Amino acid sequence: MPFSTYQRDQIGTAVIEPAGPLEAGSFAPVTITFTAGKFGIDDTGGIKICYRTASDSGKLQFTDPRAPNYCTAEASNGAALELSFTRNNIRPYPNTLQVRVGRGFLRAGETITVRLGDTRKGSPGYRLQTAVETEFVFKVYCDAFATYDFVELAKSPIVKLVSGPPRRYKALLPTLRRKGEPFRLCLVADDRWGNVSDKAAHRVRLKANMPVEGLPETVTFEAGKSPPVIEGLRLAGTGDLRIDMLNEAGELLVRSNPMRVVDTADLVHFWGDLHGQSGETVGTGTVQEYFAFARDKAFIDIVGHQGNDFQIGDDLWEEINRLAREYDKPGHMVALPGYEWSGNTGMGGDRNVFYRTEGRPIRRSSSVLLDAPRDTDCHHVNDLFKALENEDAIVLAHVGGRYADIGVGHDGRLERAVEIHSCWGTFEWMLHDAIKLGYRVGIVCHSDDHKGRPGAAHPGASNFGAIGGLTCYMMPKLDRDALFTAVKARRTYGTTGTRLFIDAKAHLGAGAEVLSDDPLLGPVTSTKAETALVGDIARVKGDTVRLDVEALGATPIERVTFFHNDQPVAVVRGYDKSKLGNRIRVLFEGAEYRGRGREVLWKGTVRLKSNRFLKAKAINHFNADKPLKLGDDGSQVDVDTVTTGNFSGFDIWLEDASAGFLDITTNLVCKELKIADIGLEDHVVDLGGLGRRLRVFRLPDVNETWALKASHTFKIDPQRDNALYMRLTQEDGHQAWTSPVYIIP
Repeated sequence: MPFSTYQRDQIGTAVIEPAGPLEAGSFAPVTITFTAGKFGIDDTGGIKICYRTASDSGKLQFTDPRAPNYCTAEASNGAALELSFTRNNIRPYPNTLQVRVGRGFLRAGETITVRLGDTRKGSPGYRLQTAVETEFVFKVYCDAFATYDFVELAKSPIVKLVSGPPRRYKALLPTLRRKGEPFRLCLVADDRWGNVSDKAAHRVRLKANMPVEGLPETVTFEAGKSPPVIEGLRLAGTGDLRIDMLNEAGELLVRSNPMRVVDTADLVHFWGDLHGQSGETVGTGTVQEYFAFARDKAFIDIVGHQGNDFQIGDDLWEEINRLAREYDKPGHMVALPGYEWSGNTGMGGDRNVFYRTEGRPIRRSSSVLLDAPRDTDCHHVNDLFKALENEDAIVLAHVGGRYADIGVGHDGRLERAVEIHSCWGTFEWMLHDAIKLGYRVGIVCHSDDHKGRPGAAHPGASNFGAIGGLTCYMMPKLDRDALFTAVKARRTYGTTGTRLFIDAKAHLGAGAEVLSDDPLLGPVTSTKAETALVGDIARVKGDTVRLDVEALGATPIERVTFFHNDQPVAVVRGYDKSKLGNRIRVLFEGAEYRGRGREVLWKGTVRLKSNRFLKAKAINHFNADKPLKLGDDGSQVDVDTVTTGNFSGFDIWLEDASAGFLDITTNLVCKELKIADIGLEDHVVDLGGLGRRLRVFRLPDVNETWALKASHTFKIDPQRDNALYMRLTQEDGHQAWTSPVYIIP
């Protein structure tokens, strides 16, 4: 459905050369040969070759034979062929090369040879999808009768895409554990596109900043094998652990994320990505591969699968439940059954639905791509909330292709958090909307991954403009019950994909009380307390509350920004003006608007007058096809990047700290700044859209702020809710947000 199945076995065949394995993201010539079946193809009929929505394969073109992705087609009988490339096919295969027989026709056995990335006249080839995939499918359809009623071939060509050589490394630790508890160190090599590379074949050295029981001096990456994992590590004492991974020459490859070890703790940290899709809906790979990647390559503790509901048939729903049950291992991994309620924005927009147990019903927003409507469909989000009111479920609002309009509908008994970062971008505005509407929600950050990489999602070269997020869930132990408790209590902080340690506490003053839940949802109890944790709802006697934050960055920390409701009220850095050096940071940020097409394209140049750039370093440039370019004479940096609510830019180190002018000229902004005027505080140029702006400021030449303690005292409004939280920004461009502490009347 909905294509015709008329004489499907007789309509034709298609083969591909080469079938792989090919390196994901590389350039290669790919040839697909269609052989006409019993009916041939009538005059003005043709074929379609289609691939998936989420694929970032190169955009085919027909005019420049020396450029990438040059495409040609030839009929064996000399018939004239007309080629076009559009997004003109039914989900999930909209990317469509259409080959129309313009003059002439084909008889049975005659062929159409399509060359993707035809190299015969100088093209480097076809830029393959950047994500690995066991079976990348080119769906082939044929309109044999010139009726524009296409029949899908019984068998479509498949190519295998594999990872490239390692370009960067990760060393992953938990972020909070109790003294004496066992933990593991996971070592990962990524290729240039963020795929986990199985091409690493070398030994590395490990060096910790404190004694670690069971830590070997060296570890070997083996080609074709899974990433190395060192289990059963322990610390005899307490402290903040970091482990360096070095090559055999002693050069640093990567430093691990921080891990704090304490004597005792009621809650420790578990990292999760609850939101992504596989190829059974609009993503990549299978559900089985999706869960396996989360466990064996991303090394996250918590995972959920979220396929678009209108593509999930009953058999697939059973399979998702079966695999969630299989991968859920209390103490080792939590896997939740769930789905994405994918209603139109006007009906409430995207919501994530998770059940505590398997075997519960799927309440779809529609059944538009299934064989028939279901009487259990819930077309409006309020219908969904009503259907779930007696279920053991939680709901999260998010921004995907379509965004959740939480003003259209919200039920705080179920909808406990909003997702403010994913591969689609950064969406602080959703939290701000919730606060303005009087909702008391936590925050989460997940990937909404469509490339088969939950927990380690990279955007590739398409309109996904950010690395997938991760959420730190604060739980006493790792199981579903503890996870549901954490989400309902808003015990979370989220990041743009990094793992760092954050401890935040609100000091409430004498006579304060912390409530057991949101009193808007029903009866609650209260406990006298002078401190509140992330996510708590409290009442206070005084008129001020102090929020204390301690953070250990995965890289040096650039700043902490405190928020009161939707307003930033204070910024804390680990350095002052006296520490500033010759380094200038230039950032482009924001989105066009909330819906699809929100990405902002930034293209232009940044020139230096009467000074010289010594070097430049990209910040949040994720498209490996578009690296940051510093001119040979040190006077110019070329800008070609994208933002989707997040920020992207670069650092530049100057020959002279104060001489000259910085001239920024892009498609959206022209601004000249005197170098001597660029200091600690941001120079900001607002550019409309949704937080679209330019920021320029100065940094230390070397930032040593790996750990930061920050505090802010808030003036409490006794007549309204006060949501108190913070956003942390690392030097490498990653960010993190704590769920608010709510001080209520």
